[in-house]
Amino acid sequence: MIDALGADSFAAGPLGMARSNGEIVSVPTDGWTQLVVYRADVFEEKGLNPPKTFADIIAAIDALHNPPEMYGFVAATKIDETYMMQLIEHISLAAGYSPVNADGSVNEDTETLKTVLNFYKAIADASPEGDLYWKQSRELYLDGKAAMIIWSPSLLDELGGLRDSAPVTIDDDPTSRELAGNTGFVTVFAGPGNADGAAYADVRYLGITADANTEVATEFVQFVLSDGYGDWLGMAPEGKFPVRRGTEAGDTSFEAMWSGLDVGVDRKAPLGDIYEKAVIDDIVAGLSVADRWGAADGQLATASKMVNARVMSQVVRKFIDGEISLDEAADEIVEKHKALL
Repeated sequence: MIDALGADSFAAGPLGMARSNGEIVSVPTDGWTQLVVYRADVFEEKGLNPPKTFADIIAAIDALHNPPEMYGFVAATKIDETYMMQLIEHISLAAGYSPVNADGSVNEDTETLKTVLNFYKAIADASPEGDLYWKQSRELYLDGKAAMIIWSPSLLDELGGLRDSAPVTIDDDPTSRELAGNTGFVTVFAGPGNADGAAYADVRYLGITADANTEVATEFVQFVLSDGYGDWLGMAPEGKFPVRRGTEAGDTSFEAMWSGLDVGVDRKAPLGDIYEKAVIDDIVAGLSVADRWGAADGQLATASKMVNARVMSQVVRKFIDGEISLDEAADEIVEKHKALL
């Protein structure tokens, strides 16, 4: 099916994550890349670099953290929320750390892991106190009290003032698009020792089971990725980016179609009416290099055990609360991950 549709018409990252033992076993349909969301207007005013590296983010925190008027960051600290593991995995990928080796064993090299732990503590220290998850990070950013957050692109329509249950409260107009215009997005950011950085992706796939009516299933999947693609993505465009950009390599007609789809809940508008084309292009481009723990080595199943156990969330929280040392935290993560396998 991928050959019929044209492998080179798909974003490379999601297609790579569809492989098992070297074979493509499902068809990617859509996805999203996690974003570093930041106040581009404030960064420009202070002469700060966009937050594309750990060093950029730390420098911005030093310059902008002034609570309660503005927090340098709003990081997740609630260990039973998936959101915290999403941030940890994103930051780990950026630093070049994966808890699983290419052969499926646990990564026992803790040096890069310690870089991840120290960075997470830095962004947590620049956050409000308490058990924080996606709700507080969104509310504080929409209220103009956060310089940076890491969020999914589901925030895009809310920034545009299209959802009453998540209003823009930075001024008296909850439908204002001014904050959207003052916001910048980074899809790929890098830690020390990993200059290329990484993007974290959540991708959706359609598979065909062994006992399926293969002919009918094939027709459906091909329809979804061609004539029906607009309806498929239109269910929630802000969270369903096209992984197939066009009908062939170099064609971006599906991407252009997607940017014209209406987003929002209480009000509707195309993303292309809210954000400049360059912003949209950059966000979608993140899917080409998107990654997850273990994906490149065919170890997604092993990595998923580590994600679902939330070992790193639990240990990171103890570390940032000062209950254990840096070395103790790194060693505990390794030992608890080994116990899972």
